[in-house]
Amino acid sequence: MSKRKLKEDSFTNGECISKVQRLLRERFCHQSQNGKLFGIELQYKQLLELLKRTAINGESNSVLIIGPRGSGKTLLTCHVLKKLMEVKEVRENILQVHLNGLLQTNDKIALKEITRQLNLENVVGDKVFGSFAENLTFLLEALKRGDRAHSCPVLFILDEFDLFVHHKNQTLLYNLFDVSQSAQTPIAVVGLTCRLDILELMEKRVKSRFSHRQIYLMNSFDFKKYLNICKEQLSLPAEFPEKSFIQKWNKNVQSLLEDQKVQDVLQNQFHYSKDLRSLFMLLMLASSSITVSHPYINASDLLEAGKHCRMDSKANIVHGLSVLELCLIIAMKHLNDTYGGEPFNFQMVYNEYQRFVQRKAHTVYSFEKPVVMKAYEHLLHLELIKPVEGPSMCTQREYLLMNLLLDNNQIMDALQVYPNCPTDVKQWATSSVN
Repeated sequence: MSKRKLKEDSFTNGECISKVQRLLRERFCHQSQNGKLFGIELQYKQLLELLKRTAINGESNSVLIIGPRGSGKTLLTCHVLKKLMEVKEVRENILQVHLNGLLQTNDKIALKEITRQLNLENVVGDKVFGSFAENLTFLLEALKRGDRAHSCPVLFILDEFDLFVHHKNQTLLYNLFDVSQSAQTPIAVVGLTCRLDILELMEKRVKSRFSHRQIYLMNSFDFKKYLNICKEQLSLPAEFPEKSFIQKWNKNVQSLLEDQKVQDVLQNQFHYSKDLRSLFMLLMLASSSITVSHPYINASDLLEAGKHCRMDSKANIVHGLSVLELCLIIAMKHLNDTYGGEPFNFQMVYNEYQRFVQRKAHTVYSFEKPVVMKAYEHLLHLELIKPVEGPSMCTQREYLLMNLLLDNNQIMDALQVYPNCPTDVKQWATSSVN
């Protein structure tokens, strides 16, 4: 084969790999409305039917979508809204308001955001309202085009719904549910939350106006379905431009998922969390290793990605500490073992460290007390230790009681991989276990 031909093949292959990487990253990082729903098809039909009744028939509704983080609440809502907007009658008539409990931290901010999203800033102008209810009613009245049948339906999506429950008097929720129960503007209120006890958090007057419709998403699929999700997410679609590459890639994915080592990694991930976001993170880490010279994902890539996902962040911080800071952590561990996990202060840690230095004076360098204090404060900033109570004006910093946020296993595992750790320090750590 000529050099020119090799160069062209390499270029084509490079372009192909770039397209694969782009496609997989978009799939794993962005919740595409065109993507598939896994195990929540029934809930999809239920929510779609409910919102259609509001959009087409002008029937007010309220519903809560409840499930753990990563179970697909937002994805489900996006899919339903996309399907809803494909109906011409709905697209030209319905209005959407998206609120988030993390952003709209009180009812005043929420009302401003509702006004902005409904494009009613000019209508409100400088008007002064006596109450929240009066303001909200005015906004909804402004959308009316005659009788109830010809009013513009409004769809309220409340993400992090449980945070709105903590607003003063739950005024926003009370008024939204009140409107949905009365013969005013047709509205649908959809709340997304991960709190199973959300109804218990509502005030009695709010709860009485809520329809008590709840849709639960619980990731109830088994491991076989989990493997099928992996396969679907890693496989290339039929419309991928490089037709010859699709067959090879998809065949490789099939054989990869039949490998026992890969199944063990996925089984561990499945038992740890059925959350699809954590699965997508694992697959993205594995797929990021593909290059022109390494065009397919293999078992070692997934094993490495599995290690990264299960990595202990606190143990990683310990790897970057100085020997002095490591000695202080071992001293704290020794104090925990001696006093059964009781809080300690700097003076106790310093005394423990000094005893070790005196025993090993020929191998371990002794630092001045202010230097040791600085190292101790650095551990506090890294949140490896934390004060039992807030800072007190009457307690000197040397005597503030602290707790260690690392357990013995984390410390010993970190010591095993600590670069050039002095033997005496390792022996001291082991002796404190005993």
